[in-house]
Amino acid sequence: MELQQPANTERARTSDPFAPATVRHEAARRRSIAVISHPDAGKSTITEALALHARVINEAGAVHGKAGRSGVISDWLEMEQTRGISITSAALQFTYDDVVINLLDTPGHADFSEDTYRVLTAVDAAVMLLDSAKGLEPQTLKLFEVCRRRGVPVITFINKWDRPGQEALELCDELETRLGLRPTPVTWPIGPSGALAGLVDVASQGITFYERAPGGATLAVATPATMDEALERAEQDVTAAVESAGLLDAVDIPSFLRLETTPLLFGAALANIGVRELLDAIVRLAPAPSARVDRAGKPRELDAPFSGFVFKIQAGMDPNHRDHVAFIRVCSGAFERGAPVVHAQTGRSFATKYALAVLGRARHTVDVAYPGDVVGLVNATSLAVGDTVHATGPAVKFPPMPAFEPEHFVSARPADPSRSKQFRKGIAQLEQEGVVQVLVSEARGDGAPILAAVGPLQFEVASFRMEHEFHAVVVTHPLDLSVARRLAPEDAVQLSGVPGVELAHRGDGTLLALFRDEWRLRAVQRDRPDLVLASLIEDGALTA
Repeated sequence: MELQQPANTERARTSDPFAPATVRHEAARRRSIAVISHPDAGKSTITEALALHARVINEAGAVHGKAGRSGVISDWLEMEQTRGISITSAALQFTYDDVVINLLDTPGHADFSEDTYRVLTAVDAAVMLLDSAKGLEPQTLKLFEVCRRRGVPVITFINKWDRPGQEALELCDELETRLGLRPTPVTWPIGPSGALAGLVDVASQGITFYERAPGGATLAVATPATMDEALERAEQDVTAAVESAGLLDAVDIPSFLRLETTPLLFGAALANIGVRELLDAIVRLAPAPSARVDRAGKPRELDAPFSGFVFKIQAGMDPNHRDHVAFIRVCSGAFERGAPVVHAQTGRSFATKYALAVLGRARHTVDVAYPGDVVGLVNATSLAVGDTVHATGPAVKFPPMPAFEPEHFVSARPADPSRSKQFRKGIAQLEQEGVVQVLVSEARGDGAPILAAVGPLQFEVASFRMEHEFHAVVVTHPLDLSVARRLAPEDAVQLSGVPGVELAHRGDGTLLALFRDEWRLRAVQRDRPDLVLASLIEDGALTA
C-alpha cells in the first residue's frame, strides 16, 4: 500500500518556519479530529475511506483483509486484525485541499474508554459515527458526554445508509431528544436506508448519484446531476430528500462550536459514499487549533514557544526494534526535530532526534510540526501519559490526564518464575502506557501486582502483549473486587484485615482501599463513620 508523505515533513514556505506569523498561519491550516462511535459502527472503515479520498492510499482494506488486500491501516496490532476490533487509538496525518488533517481513530469498545478519552484531549473536534439501523448506542452516548465536558464540537455522520435502517428524520429526532443537539444537515440521502442512490448537498441543492465500486476497494463512481436531471432519474426520492432536509435548520458554525447543533451527513463508508462530503465538512466547519489552558488556568497562545502534552504511549509498533513511541499533541509554537525540549515533570532536557509523523503503522521522520499536529517521539522512555514537554525557557505544564475509575481487578504473576525480570519490565511498560492501572497490594507484594481496568478486555490486551512483546506469559486470577476509594495512610489500620477489603498502592504512591462491591463499601462506612474514603473522581478520575 503506497503512503503519501505527511505534509508536515516539509518546512514552511516562509524564510523562517519558526516565526510567530508562520506558526499562526500553519495552525490555521490544521484540523485535529477524532472519530468516535459504538463498536461495529464502522470507525476503522471510515478512517481508511477518508485516507483513500485524500489520496493518501491507493486501495482500502477490510479489517480482516480482503481479496488479497492488507488490513485497515489504523488497525495494525495483530490482535486487532485477528479479532476485527480497534484496540488502540491510531494517528493518521494527511493533506486535503491544502489543509493538514490529523485524524485520530479510537477504540469503540467500552472497555477501552480510557484510551478514547485521552484522544479526545488531543483534538479540536470529533466525528460521531452512527449506524443507520441502530442510531445512538450506549457507548456513543458516553463518548458524546466526554465531548460535551471537554467542549469538543461534534460532526455527525450516519453510516451504512446502503443497508436497511431507520428513517432519517427519526434519527434526527433521536439526536435532539437524547443529546440535546439540533441536527443541521450538510447532506441528505436520496432514497431510504437500504436503497441509497445518491446525496443532496443541502446548501447548494447539488445532486450526486453514486455507483459502488466492486468490493469497496476504490472510490465509488460519482455522477453529478442538475435538479432537472435528478428529478427525471428519481423524482420521488429526490423530492422527498429535498423536502425532508428543508424541515431542519441550516448549518450554523457558532452554534456548532457551542455544542448546540451538529452538522449532519449521510453515507456508506464501506462503499466510499459520502466520504468526500465529510472531508469537505471537516475542512470547512471544524475549528483550527486555539490557545490551550495550562495548569494555572492561563491560555497558552499558539505563537508562544513550543509546548505539547503526551496523550498516548505505544510500544511494539515496530516489531523489529521494540520501540517506544510517545505521541504528543503540539499546543504552541513550532516543534523542531533535534532541538532540545524540557520534560516539565522532571525539569530535565532531552534530545528529539527521532521524531515521527505516523500513518497507522507506517512512519516518516518529521522535521517541523505546528499546533494541532501529532508527533511521535521514539524511545522517550521518561515520558508518561499526561506529561508536558516544552522548549527551553519558562516552564509550562498542562493539566494532568485523568484516569478512569477501575471496575475490574485481577492478580498477575509470571507463568515462569525465571521470567520475573521480563515480567516486571513489561508490567511497568504497560502501566506507563496506561494500558492497565497497576496496584501493589500490601498482602501480595510487588511480585504479584493487581491489574485494574475499566473493562476485562484490557486484561486480554495486557496478557497478549506481555507474551508477544516481553516473552513473559502471565497468569491472571480474577479478584472479587469492584470498587476503589482513596484512603489516607493514617487510616489504613482501620481497614487492615477487614473481610471484603484489600489495601494497595498506586504507582504515584496513593493508597487505595479496594472493596468487593458497593454494599461492602457502604457497610464499612456505616461501621466506621469517621473514616474518609474519597472517590477517585475527586482525584481527577472519571467514571466510564
